[in-house]
Amino acid sequence: MFYQRYKIGKTGLDIIVFIEAGAGGIAGSMLATMPLLLGLLSLLGSTCALDNVFLPGNYPIDETGAGWFVNNYTDTAEKILFVSVSASWNYNTNLTKYNQQKQINASLEEQEFVEAWAKRAKEFDAVKVNFTDKNLIKLLDHIRILGSANLPLAEREQYNTILSEMDNIYSTAKVCPYGETDLNKCWSLEPELTDKMATSRSYKELLYAWEGWHDSAGIPQKANYKTFVEMSNKASQMDGFADTGEYWRSWYDSPTFAMDLEKIYNDLKPLYLNLHAFVRRKLYNRYGSKYINLKGPIPAHLLGNMWAQQWNNIYDMMIPFPNRPNIDVTDMMKKKNWNATHMFRVSEEFFTSLGLIKMPQEFWDHSMLEKPNDGREVVCHASAWDFYNRKDFRIKQCTTVTMEQLFTVHHEMGHVEYYLQYKDQPVTFRSGANPGFHEAVGDVLALSVSTPKHMNKIGLLENVTTDKETDINYLLKMALEKIAFLPFGYLIDQWRWGVFSGRISPDHYNSEWWYLRTKYQGICPPLPRNETNFDPGAKYHIPGNTPYIRYFVSFILQFQFHKALCNASGHTGPLHQCDIYKSHAAGQKLSNALKVGSSVHWQDVLLDFTGTDKMDASALLEYFKPITDWLTEQNAKTQEELGWSDFEWRPPVPEGYPNDTDKNTDENQAITFVNEYNTVTEKVWYDYIESSWTYNTNITVHNNQIMLEKSLKMSNHALKYGLKARQFDSTDFQNPETKRILLKLGNIERAALPVEEVKEYDSVVSEMETTYSVAKVCRDNGTCHPLDPDLTHILATSNDYDELLFAWEGWRNASGKNMRTNFKKYVQLSNKAARLNGFPDTGAFWRSLYDSKTFEADLENIYNELKPLYQNLHAYVRRALFKKYGTKYINLRGPIPAHLLGNMWAQSWINIYKLLMPYPDASHVDATPEMIKQKWTPIKMFQESDKFFQSLGLIPMPEEFWNKSMLEKPENRDVVCHASAWDFFNRKDFRIKQCTVVNMDDLVTVHHEMGHIQYFLQYKDLHISFRDGANPGFHEAIGDVMALSVSTPKHLKTIGLLNEVMDNKESDINYLMSIALDKIAFLPFGYLMDQWRWKVFDGRIPESDYNREWWNLRLKYQGLCPPIHRSEEDFDPGAKFHIPSSVPYVRYFVSFIIQFQFHESLCKAAGHVGPLYKCDIYQSRAAGKLIGDAMKLGSSKPWYEAMRMITGNTSMSAASLLTYFEPLITWLEVENKKNGETLGWPEYDWTPGGENTAEGAERREFVPHQWLEQRHPETCRLHGQLRGRLQPLQPRDPGVVRSETLGLTARPTAATSRSRGEGEGEDG
Repeated sequence: MFYQRYKIGKTGLDIIVFIEAGAGGIAGSMLATMPLLLGLLSLLGSTCALDNVFLPGNYPIDETGAGWFVNNYTDTAEKILFVSVSASWNYNTNLTKYNQQKQINASLEEQEFVEAWAKRAKEFDAVKVNFTDKNLIKLLDHIRILGSANLPLAEREQYNTILSEMDNIYSTAKVCPYGETDLNKCWSLEPELTDKMATSRSYKELLYAWEGWHDSAGIPQKANYKTFVEMSNKASQMDGFADTGEYWRSWYDSPTFAMDLEKIYNDLKPLYLNLHAFVRRKLYNRYGSKYINLKGPIPAHLLGNMWAQQWNNIYDMMIPFPNRPNIDVTDMMKKKNWNATHMFRVSEEFFTSLGLIKMPQEFWDHSMLEKPNDGREVVCHASAWDFYNRKDFRIKQCTTVTMEQLFTVHHEMGHVEYYLQYKDQPVTFRSGANPGFHEAVGDVLALSVSTPKHMNKIGLLENVTTDKETDINYLLKMALEKIAFLPFGYLIDQWRWGVFSGRISPDHYNSEWWYLRTKYQGICPPLPRNETNFDPGAKYHIPGNTPYIRYFVSFILQFQFHKALCNASGHTGPLHQCDIYKSHAAGQKLSNALKVGSSVHWQDVLLDFTGTDKMDASALLEYFKPITDWLTEQNAKTQEELGWSDFEWRPPVPEGYPNDTDKNTDENQAITFVNEYNTVTEKVWYDYIESSWTYNTNITVHNNQIMLEKSLKMSNHALKYGLKARQFDSTDFQNPETKRILLKLGNIERAALPVEEVKEYDSVVSEMETTYSVAKVCRDNGTCHPLDPDLTHILATSNDYDELLFAWEGWRNASGKNMRTNFKKYVQLSNKAARLNGFPDTGAFWRSLYDSKTFEADLENIYNELKPLYQNLHAYVRRALFKKYGTKYINLRGPIPAHLLGNMWAQSWINIYKLLMPYPDASHVDATPEMIKQKWTPIKMFQESDKFFQSLGLIPMPEEFWNKSMLEKPENRDVVCHASAWDFFNRKDFRIKQCTVVNMDDLVTVHHEMGHIQYFLQYKDLHISFRDGANPGFHEAIGDVMALSVSTPKHLKTIGLLNEVMDNKESDINYLMSIALDKIAFLPFGYLMDQWRWKVFDGRIPESDYNREWWNLRLKYQGLCPPIHRSEEDFDPGAKFHIPSSVPYVRYFVSFIIQFQFHESLCKAAGHVGPLYKCDIYQSRAAGKLIGDAMKLGSSKPWYEAMRMITGNTSMSAASLLTYFEPLITWLEVENKKNGETLGWPEYDWTPGGENTAEGAERREFVPHQWLEQRHPETCRLHGQLRGRLQPLQPRDPGVVRSETLGLTARPTAATSRSRGEGEGEDG
């Protein structure tokens, strides 16, 4: 940074302010002081009278008088400028209102001085053309320029007000985070927005910062800027120029200046195009084809800088050779205890090593080299100051010990060296030879200092690596700073010159701005822009009225200077390796150029310095030749287009923008994160699963407490990583697996709750599960019966109506009734957790696991397809029960009492098969007697199952399975007998927990559970987030599809449990009936369970109607009724394990559908011919490979991809199930028609026990009111259609503990307190 004169204030004359020495932006002093300063100057401009001693005298209007005039001007100006600069220094190093007022007063005096002397200088206009001293003419020409002071007073005040307003808009512009209304939390350009643009790699975050700044800083300025242009042109015309652009170009004193620049730009264009193409390819690799067009311009916000003017901030994405050195000596500086003063001493030694002037004592006495720690507010922007007394020169810099700051120190000291060299020139000539010289001098020194060679010389780099790869790394970084800037440095004033000349009208300000930016830079706006925008105004130099072409000039000149100095120093070798350190010859050449200031035409200075009076790009091209050649080679390899033929291409607006703008979009960081999560989580989940296993196989208070502690740790773990996952915006990630993992992890489920509520949730669920697990039904004689095996056995085997009622009612009173209060609290907490994860309620979260917008509608359609089959089965079973229990307990036009169907929940009717066997004299499959005869044991049942899987070419059970599983019910301790499969997440420990009984049902269950273990084994090496079924129904379907083969007569004969297979219709119907009583009977129950819970969660079923609506749905879908009066004092849903355990249930309905799709496909692969229900895939390697390949996917792909892999299509369908049961469907239809059966239950309000009894009347009062209007079974359809179809993100799916005949998934997730062995076995 160094000083610059500005036309400002009431008089419109020069004041001294301090601006950025580079092209990058505005100095902190300008930002801090100019808005108020400009305003006060306008208000106070006439209040300070300049002392007469500083006013010009009367001089003869001739050459002699002119000589006296300019000498007096210099003497007087030194005093005035010293006071003005001192006041500005005092304010910038101590930001107080007092110092601000002093600065304003000094600036006003300076204005009066400049105006008075300028008017007197104009008196020589008529005679100076005859002067012999050309320098005298030059001095007068400089002093006489009034600029805006030419304007009438009223216009001058308007002009200054406009400048003040534009500067104030820019200086105070802020961008607020999305949705933020507190201005104190909004971002300024420095440092927040600048840091974001430099460091963020998030497309959305960068876009938000870019758009916010361009809108807030640019749009409000457009109207003012139009008026400013008109007034500035008028003032310039009064000074004899066609427009302000011509006035600015006059400083370069060259009639071919514009043409010279165009030639230089064209010389540099091939290098820029190669750099642009290389960078575009790297950005393409990062952001993909959606946002980067390899034949189009680059979106302007992706290049590390608010204005895309320098690209070095994205060097980390561009490094050519990441394994080669990228020089940064910051650590060495700190290791050697460098401080700010030492950095300046090292810099001074660089200059004195060249034989240049050392810093005067005043520099060391008065400079501010570090940010003061005495509480003062200061402007930290680095700047160099000339106090115009020929001895006081200072730097103001809040220096930190870094390599970049070391370069800045040398740059700023280069300005001070320039001041020292020309300090004895007249004040008017104390500036660079042209506006680009001062910058070029500061930068040329940095070209030497930044070389590895120099770093080695000053002890900051131990070894200098000079191989090609290291050079390429270094040069690319330099190119991203220097070459990337050139078209921007060129086009800024191309635009303004067009505006000033009238070639660009106000109606086309913005369109022409972007035309030039695309034409020269090959960048485009990342969002649609139009003429309501004023994007030029978002760059400080536009509202600040600072000419910009100087920076383009300086970037050319610095390399010409560098080459000249290197030649003088005797350097040989590549120009980019040159360091002029300690070269007196180079120092002398530099001194000769600096000491003349602007007293000599810059072309003459350049000629003496470099041997040519023309600016040219040859030195720059030489410096960058190695990187030019390398870029050309790289671009040829990837066949890059040089340029942007898709000129009009623009990127799309990101999905969901401006939401999630603050999130991390660095895919590499995301990959590192998910890999770390995988490693850490295996241990956390193992600890939890082990504690859950211990509790489930030994139910004690102590074990329960340990399990809850581990659950809380797992919850904290999920919260920690879930919150981290939420910090990523994966919308535009290229790797779909990374996206899926982050989406899973981002749903932290119950961990989103406050810690105390997590504990409360865990406690509530644990209490409900414990209530369920320890519930017993006691007789009057004191004998008590647990669910397993006692009550389950009674329901399965007894035909005594009252005995069945005792077990049925007793279980509900002992279990569900005692958990109603806890369940209400569970619903509240579960819903709160769902909302904290972005779902409206828990039901919406559960449905999101299926990743389908049409999930509910698909289920409804499938249910309706299956409804005729179920109603035919229901009618047939009802007739058989009628024969058994008579008219008192069975109404042939009504629902069936729920306790008569052989199962505690009437979800499977297989246990009453003997009551309704179609052909009692034909064979029916039951391998139990043969298993007992052959003395089968539980271990043999599992070994036989293992043989089945190995026969398909699948993975055998590992040793840990046989050593650690619980395959029989132990004596002397309480256990959870639910059959379940367990994954311990260490890739080797997999177990089954089952109280196995030697019978055929349990043999089928064994194969089912082993199916889960096989799934675990197949996907064990996936990322832990993918160790799960493709959707929640897949795991269950995999277990069941194996059972469809195992239960066939063909398979039982193969393994020696059936002597012969009867191949006749009667036996087939018997077999299909047995399967239907398990599978078809289950379907409406599997469907309604979560219909009830979804409505509970979303509030459609209030607490006051829990039990009423439960029976409403059971009547509606299953055609069942309670056998005894139920009220809202009861809680019958809680008598089903999955309700207190918070296990979603619709997965079983899904699994029952897709298992038949799988079965049909596997049978085709196995080469099976004949009816589908006779297929056994045993020993088919082809079938094994088909199912194994799908299992290997886990949940790493959308479930429909796994479905396609197995079945060839992507949707669920009931067609395979209907094909399987086709013979039975036909048989049932014939039988029911023959018996005159009613399909459905039109007498829906009937209850067992007698129409006229008090008991019957009492039961009738409980019939849900909405059913009282129905008079026909058709009205029993699912009314209202399923609502609330939301598709939230797939949640994380940690541990899986599978279970039971239907194989429920029990996950040790952040949302569950336990690792559960749940499912559909003896209990299910």
